[in-house]
Amino acid sequence: MHLPVFPYLGVGVGYQDVQLNNVRSAANGFLLGNTGTQNDGNFAYQAIAGLSYPLSFAPGLSLTAEYRFMGIPGNLEYPRSSRGCRIFVDGHQVGEDAAFTNTINNQLLVGLRYAFGTPVPPPPTPLPPVPAAAAAPTRTHLVFFDWDRAELALRVRQIVAEAASASTHVQTTRIEVNGYTDRSGKPAYNRALSIRRADSVAAELVKDDVPQAEITTRGFGETNPLISTADGVREPQNRRVEIILK
Repeated sequence: MHLPVFPYLGVGVGYQDVQLNNVRSAANGFLLGNTGTQNDGNFAYQAIAGLSYPLSFAPGLSLTAEYRFMGIPGNLEYPRSSRGCRIFVDGHQVGEDAAFTNTINNQLLVGLRYAFGTPVPPPPTPLPPVPAAAAAPTRTHLVFFDWDRAELALRVRQIVAEAASASTHVQTTRIEVNGYTDRSGKPAYNRALSIRRADSVAAELVKDDVPQAEITTRGFGETNPLISTADGVREPQNRRVEIILK
């Protein structure tokens, strides 16, 4: 998991005032007075290196970890009136002749940082509604025949022309032309009649500029009826050819 941690660096220069509390001086084995607070200052420099981890639940608030180095290159003197003395702070000797040279300070800090004026991110924009898919062109066309006939009526030719036009507007690799009959004749005769019907429709598709190589014709006779009937029934909806675009 990737954490959005941001490194940062900083430098600075300026004047640093250093205060010592509870200061005493001693000379020749005798503890002198001057107990109290001593101040001195000098030019100082600082370098900062850190890492910041923004807290997502509070915009502008970050968890930080940083290292700070500060140095004072000059001398700090305490107290100026006690030359040749040793300096004690809280009972510990911290200097000789009341002076400190090249004072440095190291700090490692962990904390929280807040950037005022951070804009609150707007709520996510709702996704636009997905438009309804356009209706796909018809991939199956049906044409119907008179009883015991394979000739194409005017309305049949119109439907075949529509199928031929649709084949140029949809992704088509082949066109199946399947012929059927009703159950009013002998099965063998009906099989031959269904083939003649399929061939008539295929020939009309070729006239409408459909390549012959893309057309497959089959005759199924009285099998697979649209409407189930008893044997011998003349059912108009079963006397059909299906044009299937694939």
